[in-house]
Amino acid sequence: MRIELKAIHKRFGAVHANNGIDLTVAPRAIHGLLGENGAGKSTLMKILSGFIRRDSGEILLDGKRGDFKSPAEAIRAGIGMLHQDPLDFPALPVIDNFLIGHEGGIMQDRARALADLNRYASHLGFDIHPDALVGSLTFSRRQQLEIMRLLSFGAGILILDEPTTGISPPQKAKLFETLNLLVGEGLTVLFVTHKLEEARQLCDRVTVLRMGRVAGELIRPFTTDQMVKLMFGQSPAGSVRETPVLGEPVLELRNACVADGRLRVQSINLQVRAGEIIGLAGIGGSGQHLVLRACAGLDRLATGEIRIAGTQMNRQAYGSFLDRGVAYLPAGRLEEGLVPGLSLMEHFILTDRTGGSFVNWGQARSHAQEMIKEYDIRGTPDAAIESLSGGNRQRALFALLHPDLKVLLLDHPTRGLDVESMKWVWNRLLERSSHGTAIVFASSDLDEIFEYSDRVLVFSGGRIIGTLSTRETSLSQLGELIGGNGL
Repeated sequence: MRIELKAIHKRFGAVHANNGIDLTVAPRAIHGLLGENGAGKSTLMKILSGFIRRDSGEILLDGKRGDFKSPAEAIRAGIGMLHQDPLDFPALPVIDNFLIGHEGGIMQDRARALADLNRYASHLGFDIHPDALVGSLTFSRRQQLEIMRLLSFGAGILILDEPTTGISPPQKAKLFETLNLLVGEGLTVLFVTHKLEEARQLCDRVTVLRMGRVAGELIRPFTTDQMVKLMFGQSPAGSVRETPVLGEPVLELRNACVADGRLRVQSINLQVRAGEIIGLAGIGGSGQHLVLRACAGLDRLATGEIRIAGTQMNRQAYGSFLDRGVAYLPAGRLEEGLVPGLSLMEHFILTDRTGGSFVNWGQARSHAQEMIKEYDIRGTPDAAIESLSGGNRQRALFALLHPDLKVLLLDHPTRGLDVESMKWVWNRLLERSSHGTAIVFASSDLDEIFEYSDRVLVFSGGRIIGTLSTRETSLSQLGELIGGNGL
């Protein structure tokens, strides 16, 4: 099918997310949709897939008008969307998730469904057991399950929203192989991303959105610099770090062990000094998340000792860690870091630990406006936090931090962010580091780990298998260690 979007408009209150967008997608191609966070990419694709309704404009499929009131209507027309967070049921097995949405639900012919699932898996080279609980699958395999389910509905157009967020390089390579295979068999792929190198590598054509409008289009071959100029008008300012001056130890783990019932990380001995930046590297689920939560006081150590600026903090409440100058920013911004349903202003009120029982609403609004301006958040004091883009949610989380911190712990601080927002995050972190805040962060991006860390802790299967100085090793050596070489 040939897709034509004409003069698409969509508002969310004062935010004009899509402002007269025209987009044409040729069949049997991979069409990239690029733009910074909040540019309107996901909104446009949710309109095309029936997830939300447009305010005005027209959708044409092979010249025929399409007006989808739900994702079910869109999939019947051949349009399926793989969302950034897969829409599945983790408590159910793979085969039941595959059946959901089909006529008859989970009561249909399971033998036939199993045969269909195995046929898709064999054809695409996926290794997923039909009886495995979806909650036990890696993020990449959950994506593969959703792709097979959409294909089983007869999808001829696949929309993928930031599909490489949170997956490893080998998993990304497998995803790209799958997409090229499907396009070769006649499907059309709309690939939403902020990762410019991926777009250059994969896409036949890209459309760039900026502030809800089409900034321009490029046809292969195109360069990263051309995409950056369309997205931002100019290359974002880089992050420059001066040689760190390290202070006294502010975080210490002594023969510590953390566990969550499925995974144990043992024999952790770590000393982090003021102004130091420590990167936690490894395949997702290797223990980095557990260690960060334990250092923040969100989870208690099973054994061992934790000290903040020389004070033992074993079995202390999370509030005590906050009082000692420790803060944690989770990877799940909306799920763990923010409160859906509350406004920006209400978040600033909640994090004010100096206030009494009553709220001075005028003062609260004034403070929120100051923070919105200082942190360049695209929103108003009354904006619901879930209405913000991923990049603006991260800016809001930074605005909520206490200005004077001893230790700042971050889980994937730039996940899902565009180039400019990533630079903004690291400029803020480097500024804090220069004033003595110790930074400990986990990331799946080895370039990010290597560029900003003084030392790197490499995790594998619940063990810290190496501690590397970035001044004495190379990026390739780090990658080989994570991949299992040299263990």
